[in-house]
Amino acid sequence: MRRSVTLMHAFLAASAVILLAGALVLGWFLTSTLKTQAVRDARTSLTQYVDGVLRPRLVTHDHLRVEPQLSATILAELRRRSDLISVKVWRSDGTLAWTNRDPARIGRRFELDDELGEAIHENRSVASLGKLSDEGEHAVEALVSKGDVLEVYAPLESTDGSHAIGAYELYANPAQLESFIASRKHMIWLVLAGVFFTLWLALGLLVRSASRTLRSQTIALQARSRELLESNRLLELSAFETIESLNATVDAKDPYTAGHSLRVQRIALAIGAQLGLSAESMQALGYAGLFHDIGKIAVPDAILTKPGSLTDDEWEQIRRHPADGAEIVGRLGWLRSTVPLIRHHHERWDGNGYPDRLAEEAIPVEAAVVGLADAWDAMTTDRPYRSALADDEAVLEIRRGRGTQFAPAVVDAFFAALAARPGDFAAVRPRVSALATG
Repeated sequence: MRRSVTLMHAFLAASAVILLAGALVLGWFLTSTLKTQAVRDARTSLTQYVDGVLRPRLVTHDHLRVEPQLSATILAELRRRSDLISVKVWRSDGTLAWTNRDPARIGRRFELDDELGEAIHENRSVASLGKLSDEGEHAVEALVSKGDVLEVYAPLESTDGSHAIGAYELYANPAQLESFIASRKHMIWLVLAGVFFTLWLALGLLVRSASRTLRSQTIALQARSRELLESNRLLELSAFETIESLNATVDAKDPYTAGHSLRVQRIALAIGAQLGLSAESMQALGYAGLFHDIGKIAVPDAILTKPGSLTDDEWEQIRRHPADGAEIVGRLGWLRSTVPLIRHHHERWDGNGYPDRLAEEAIPVEAAVVGLADAWDAMTTDRPYRSALADDEAVLEIRRGRGTQFAPAVVDAFFAALAARPGDFAAVRPRVSALATG
């Protein structure tokens, strides 16, 4: 949950950065567009005004005259545009046809600069904001203007608009234009800041709501998980008690084997301790010793208590009990480590055991321990088909089975445990301790 909340906060921070970057890019684009459009509108307004005043006096039949003198009325008309600083009217060959500043220049021919040439030859208007150069024929306007000016070059078109017969070069005070642009820029940035902050705030509220929802769902999930774990624990406990009941039923079915499972468990643990098995292996070994014969629940009582020899079919039923027992225990999750021990506790070192005829190292060592413990208890207790062997006879059988029926290392551990802990082997026949060194 903490990781998810941290990721949400990281997402919120990253979103803020992305939104800020988006706002800056959009703001730059909008303000640039605003400035371009404002300059274009001012250019159009100035050009239309000047053209409306001067064209009727200077152009006749698409011919631009050089006019050193214009009436005071015309000059007054031009002065009505208070922002207009200077007006120059050019013929297409570079001759200055008229200007309101330094009339001595009228009639002289100058080299067309880039913007003026573009207006005449490409029949296209050009406008820009900036400082005037005080070199060349711009020197007069540079002396009059202070700071930035709006500089406009506009074609003086023929009557049909097919070509330029001259051009206007206009200079205007940009104070009003710049004030308009600045106010609109401020408005754009304020609106963008408000919109993007609102978006980020809405996103933050969504993340906060999602975080709270995640927390509440996580708490509910944890509570549900605890309930499920407790239910699973109770279920496994119930299943374990059921298996214990089944195991007790198996012991009770044959009076000769009463207590057999507990004795096998005790002996197996004594051998396992001698082998130095891990705690996990010892735990599995203990349960395997206890439940190793649980598969006999499916074997009829008549077979289990039959005093005579078993038929082939009866023997086959007996041989199925390791696999059946492993299947029963395997249904309980935390006992699954005992499954191979129960299934293979009747395998032989020489490969002649059952149910899978495993041999030597292929047999799990814990399964071999359970098998030896089972064999010892079976030999030293009465059975329907024979009486218990004397302890010395059982010891000889164990020795004879070393390397054939039993794993050699397990047999050695068995005798070490018999010498070290004789009480674990003497529950049925007390005199077993005397044979520890036999």
